[in-house]
Amino acid sequence: MAITPLMPVYARCEVRPVRGEGVYLYGEGGERYLDFASGIAVNLLGHRHPHLVEAIQKQAATLMHVSNLYGSPQGEGFARRLCDLTFADTVFFTNSGAEAVECAIKTARRYHHAKGNAHKHDLITFSNAFHGRTMATISATNQEKLRDGFAPLLPGFKVVEFDDLEAALAAVDDNTAGFLIEPVQGEGGIRPASNAFIAGLRAACDEKDLMLLFDEVQCGMGRTGTLFAYEQYGVAPDIMAVAKGIGGGFPLGACLATEKAASGMVIGTHGSTYGGNPLAMAAGEAVLDVVANDEFLANVRRIGERLRSALQQMIPNHDHLFESVRGTGLMLGVKMKTDSRAFVNYLRGHGLLTVAAGDNVMRVLPPLVIDEAHVREFADALSKAAAEYEVPAAAA
Repeated sequence: MAITPLMPVYARCEVRPVRGEGVYLYGEGGERYLDFASGIAVNLLGHRHPHLVEAIQKQAATLMHVSNLYGSPQGEGFARRLCDLTFADTVFFTNSGAEAVECAIKTARRYHHAKGNAHKHDLITFSNAFHGRTMATISATNQEKLRDGFAPLLPGFKVVEFDDLEAALAAVDDNTAGFLIEPVQGEGGIRPASNAFIAGLRAACDEKDLMLLFDEVQCGMGRTGTLFAYEQYGVAPDIMAVAKGIGGGFPLGACLATEKAASGMVIGTHGSTYGGNPLAMAAGEAVLDVVANDEFLANVRRIGERLRSALQQMIPNHDHLFESVRGTGLMLGVKMKTDSRAFVNYLRGHGLLTVAAGDNVMRVLPPLVIDEAHVREFADALSKAAAEYEVPAAAA
């Protein structure tokens, strides 16, 4: 048999973690890695965080799963907490970011359907976006590497240039339901949208009764220095998908919405067998206990600036490799002059874990609990590795 037991859809590297501790991962042979990838922005409390571990252990010993046919004290409590902290009035819990985006899409379409405007089903989306790998979420992108071989794609999406307000507004027609956007693109290369762009989308939605959908799966939960990135734009979405860091490593996502936006989501319109299970709710509550306070978020901003400064100071010493630093908080990207994927793979052999992204960017996504010593360790190791790196001949 030629195929591997794990379906070979990942180009898995030589890093094989078996244990985590704080901001470090350890491989089968005892190799230690400084984890500035965080499971792609998932392990925002690092590994084996005592409060998160205790909450999961306690809940696992009490009640792990019941059907959503029954009442959910755990889900009701966590949903209330999220609503109190955000623009939202209601929450649907999922198991992943892609599911949260799917729910957001359905919520937007259902809003117009319930108002008697079923023809308003198209969402305007943006170039280089990543919303997941379900059929709907790949249909919402223009990335051929995600779409190749999966035709026919789902109708109902128009892709225009990211951060181009004129193009976005020109795409609106009588079938438009709203806009779906990552306020800070992750896979697309750590690209924050401009304030004017986001404000313009919000104004258009208010004027035309459209839905503004934010995908904060990667940039949410404190990653950018506020609990959610939308807070930094001075506007709120109608619907927002979150996941990744919300469970700190436990599979959890959520679709948040205003009462108006969710007005079409009545009994029978959506569901999930595992969504909102008590174990996931315990994990989410534990993460909020740590992250959702001003002192913690202020420290994310402070340490984020220290990390940005360290990276910027390093660039002149390796300007054949690095071009610039972008992003905010602890969601940073280093624009490279050579193949970022090859360099990220090289760093793994030097005990550093980062993540490649589009636009030839190396993503730097450490746990939100790092301190200044970790920043120095990362910058020193990165600089040493860069000094020893030989650019592949094809990329030179």
